Amino acid sequence: MTGTTPRRRHSPAVYRRRRIVLLLGILVLAGVVWLLISQPWSGAASEGSDEPAGPVGQSTATALPVPTSPSEPDPSQTGAVEGAVVEGSDPSPSSSAGPTALPCVASEISVEAVTDQTTYQADQNPQFSIRLTNNGADCTLNVGTTAQSFTVVSGSDTWWRSTDCQSEPSDMVVLIGAGQTVSSAAPLSWDRTRSAVGTCDDQTRPRAPGGGASYHLSVEIGGISSSQPTQFLLY
Repeated sequence: MTGTTPRRRHSPAVYRRRRIVLLLGILVLAGVVWLLISQPWSGAASEGSDEPAGPVGQSTATALPVPTSPSEPDPSQTGAVEGAVVEGSDPSPSSSAGPTALPCVASEISVEAVTDQTTYQADQNPQFSIRLTNNGADCTLNVGTTAQSFTVVSGSDTWWRSTDCQSEPSDMVVLIGAGQTVSSAAPLSWDRTRSAVGTCDDQTRPRAPGGGASYHLSVEIGGISSSQPTQFLLY
């Protein structure tokens, strides 16, 4: 046709540049979509935070509660079984057992009733503790306040039980290593009075006789009793 300017064909180089630009645009779009879906920055944030990313393991317990009466301080401040490993906390280099440790067998655990002195003057209150040794393989044991008891007898007369006036008992399962010995981090004090359920707030409870009278302490933890009572004298 006359009067019409023929369309000029682009060189092959122009078409190649266009294809490259189009390909780069597709790659950029695909990268943005991948970033929005995978969100790799969330993993980096988890690594830098203090919160654990998954289930935690076990760690050495610095303090486990001991039985207390309403008139005594808070359990977290008074005493514990130390040196054991609490289930459900961070891994500890000192712990050789894994999370598959079985419950402790009574015949492989030795429990000892411990007094801070063998004789007490009239102005001294006996301080009681528990010491236990695992003579078997790594195992778990409930050493919470629900599983602990201290009992004082004189002859056939039971004078005091820690469970009579125990407040807010709780469970605490710990991991005890093979050959490990753990004991109370702080003792439990006896006020030298007779205990009984219903007399916990009674300020006139009978006082245990002194003058060299003999008493015996027995303990139990995790359903395992002390092998023999420990004797002490009151003056």
